[in-house]
Amino acid sequence: MLNPTRLEARIDARARRLLARAPQTGWRGAAVEFAVFVAKQAWACVFGATLLLAIMLVRVLYPDDLPLTRNDLLTLIAVAIQVVMLATRLEAGREVWVIVLFHITGTVMELFKTDVGSWEYDAGGVLRIAGVPLFSGFMYAAVGSYLVRVYRLFDLGFVRYPPVWATAIVAAAIYANFFTHHWIWDLRWVLTAIVVLLWGATVMHARVWRRTIRLPLVPVFLGVAVFIWIAENIGTRFGAWQYPDQADGWQLVSLSKLSSWGLLMIISVVLVTLVYPPRPPIRRPIA
Repeated sequence: MLNPTRLEARIDARARRLLARAPQTGWRGAAVEFAVFVAKQAWACVFGATLLLAIMLVRVLYPDDLPLTRNDLLTLIAVAIQVVMLATRLEAGREVWVIVLFHITGTVMELFKTDVGSWEYDAGGVLRIAGVPLFSGFMYAAVGSYLVRVYRLFDLGFVRYPPVWATAIVAAAIYANFFTHHWIWDLRWVLTAIVVLLWGATVMHARVWRRTIRLPLVPVFLGVAVFIWIAENIGTRFGAWQYPDQADGWQLVSLSKLSSWGLLMIISVVLVTLVYPPRPPIRRPIA
C-alpha cells in the first residue's frame, strides 16, 4: 500500500496475515481478490458513505421544528466526520490540503449555481453562505477523500499518463466552463473530446491483492461519475437539494448530469496529482 496512514498500515498488516493462506488460483482465489477489491473500495468511500448516510437519516428522522435546522446539523456532522478521520489517522495530514481545495472549489461553484437557479437548498439554517449550506462543500470534499484513498489503497500506477501541465490547463478550462456556459456556448462536448484525446491512451494499474488489474483510464472516469450520479439521486430523493425539474415531485436526476460529473472528475483527478503525482507502475512484494 502506497504511503498508508498509521491505522491503515495496521489494518493492512492484519489483512495480509489473514490472506496469506488464501488460494492463489481457481474460483476461490478469484473470490478472495474480488472481496479484497470490494473491501478496499468501501474503505475508500468511508467519508462519502458516512456523509450520505447522515443525509438520509437526518432527512427522515430529524424533526422539522427544532431550533437546530437539518442543514446546520448536517454541517456539524460533516465537520465531526472530518475531525474523526484526522484524529484516527484515516486521512494523512497532507491529503487534507487537497480536500480543502475540493471544498473551496466546490463551494464557489455552489454559490454561483444556486444563484443562477441550477439547483437549490432549503432556506433554513445559519451555517451557510448566501443560499448554500456549508455541508455542501463537504460533498465535494468526499469525492476528493475517495480519490486520494483509492490512489493509496490500490498502489495506482499509470502508463502513458499525459503531461501534468496539459491536464492542469484542461481542468482549468473545464472549471471555467461550468460558469461561462450560462452566457456563451457550452464547450462541454469539446472539452470531453479533449479529455478522451488526452487520456485515451492512458492505462491504470491497480493492485488488488496478488493480482494487478489494468484498466483504460477514461472508462474509469465514467464509472466513478456514474456512482456519483447514483449518490446524487439518493441525496435529492431525501431532499438535501433539488433541481428545478424536481420542484413538483422527485424524479431521477437527468442523465445529462453524467457529462458534468465526468468533467468534474477531471478537475478532481488533477487536484489529486498535487499530492500524488502520477507515476508508472511499480512491482511491489505481496507480503
